[in-house]
Amino acid sequence: MFHVGDKVVYPMHGAGTVESIEDREVFGEVSRYYIIKMILGQIKVMVPVDKAESIGIRKITDKKGYDKVVSILSGKSKAMDKKWNIRFRENEARLKKGDINDIAEIVNYLNYMNKRGKLSTGEKKMLEQSKQMIISEMALIQNMDYEQMEVEVNKILNICEL
Repeated sequence: MFHVGDKVVYPMHGAGTVESIEDREVFGEVSRYYIIKMILGQIKVMVPVDKAESIGIRKITDKKGYDKVVSILSGKSKAMDKKWNIRFRENEARLKKGDINDIAEIVNYLNYMNKRGKLSTGEKKMLEQSKQMIISEMALIQNMDYEQMEVEVNKILNICEL
């Protein structure tokens, strides 16, 4: 169970802060919801408390996890399937799980391929989405604005090994 003020990650959407826990009536049924203020876009999402775990909501990683993400982003990219459609489906499944290290690997690889002009339109969108997810979590870990962290992540990605 999360508490007001907890910093959490909503897979496929990014990181945010639990702003409140409220009873809300939806479709004629009263349920308890986490109201999460997302860092990206300043939107709020309602997540049923009893479904948060199955959806994959988790607390943000710690400073040690942050350092590992920086290491992944700045390191040599891991090989992925050469066929873009297979690679896309595999990466999409990994994004849905919401593991920050998986997402960092996806960002690293897609950034590497993008620099070579070898990304499909779908993968270009996936690169942007996965970068946003990484940036939002890293910003909360470091207590930085999204825009400041975006600059930092872009610096890391520009110096990654080719």
